[in-house]
Amino acid sequence: MRHTRTFSLAAAAALLSASAVLGSQTMAQAQDSASTPRYQPEMVRALAASLGVDEEAAVDRLDRQEAQQARLKRLQRSGTAAEGAFFDASGTLTVNATSAADKARIQQAGLDARVPARGQSELDAVKAKLDALAAKRAPSGVVAWSVDLASDKVTVKVNDDRGAAAKAFLAEAAKHGSAVKVERQQEKLAPQAAIYPGSKMTINNTSGWCSVGYGARDRSGNQYLVTAGHCVANLPTLRFDGTAFAKGVKTRYALGTRSVDMGIASVNYGHSITTTVGAWGQASNVAVRGSSRAASGAALCKSGATTGWTCGAVGSYNVSVTYVDPSGGPDTVVTGLATSSVCTEGGDSGGAYISGNQAQGMTSGGPLNQRCSGVNSRGSSYFQPLDDTLRYYGLTLNTN
Repeated sequence: MRHTRTFSLAAAAALLSASAVLGSQTMAQAQDSASTPRYQPEMVRALAASLGVDEEAAVDRLDRQEAQQARLKRLQRSGTAAEGAFFDASGTLTVNATSAADKARIQQAGLDARVPARGQSELDAVKAKLDALAAKRAPSGVVAWSVDLASDKVTVKVNDDRGAAAKAFLAEAAKHGSAVKVERQQEKLAPQAAIYPGSKMTINNTSGWCSVGYGARDRSGNQYLVTAGHCVANLPTLRFDGTAFAKGVKTRYALGTRSVDMGIASVNYGHSITTTVGAWGQASNVAVRGSSRAASGAALCKSGATTGWTCGAVGSYNVSVTYVDPSGGPDTVVTGLATSSVCTEGGDSGGAYISGNQAQGMTSGGPLNQRCSGVNSRGSSYFQPLDDTLRYYGLTLNTN
């Protein structure tokens, strides 16, 4: 819920709405010795998949690239000048030489070389002029501009050239003639956020906030944020660091009626919820391995935007509470919760509870005037069990 409604539990709990509510090795090991891989196995597997080759070929490519770059560094240390270098699609390094003599020296060292029409310094100067113009007024419709050493040009990517700022930007680019190439019909760009469970998420454009819960997917692969129902009660837009990353789509919470504090938001394209719970510097971030329910008395910690990382133990399940609204609104009975001795405050709602590597749930509420002071703060709170939420909405938890 928003900050305009701060709730408390009739017998001592509060809806924590933002201060309102609110990770088999084969050739991937590429070993230097019997036990130490030269490259991260995950990186080798990903590279092999992207290139459409086996892991041995991927490792060979990495080795060749490393060797070519080391050769170039030795040449530069010996005084051979270079105006940048780039790999082609086959993994071969081409060096921009500044003279025919340097080109010959580079080729004698076993590297491909050329003397370009411009080279990196001149291209950097062209781009700097475009940067200066963009600093005065963002060229809406021009999605990117960059130095492309392979083509020996500055590339300008355009989505829409009808605006005044875009026209002025393209006019400046045109002054540089063949040094600039324009690519049209490009997609618009937007920030992409990978967000830790427990991070702060604001509600619409208000000052209210909740905390990020867990990422999950449906059978079609659509991505969702699983959160406390009251955080998405009116199906709001959710923002992280100012960027909209999700939109509330379903909730079982409604003020003044018998409710269940579970809800989900669809995650916007390009954004993601990480499979590691943020521990706010109090411990190492925790990988999420599953969602097996912990027994009563099990150790439990929570990540939330207001109080950070706090720990305690699971209390009991199948708990019903009455949340009251100090502003005079109707009381709300919430069923299906679990209790804990984890300390929470307003704004922790929706935040991630975890026991070992097993995700447990999302913060629902706690004592209205409770104040927490660190990981071992004494307190109490109520959380919505995650396994119930996943089952109800037909979702599968994203795991590390």
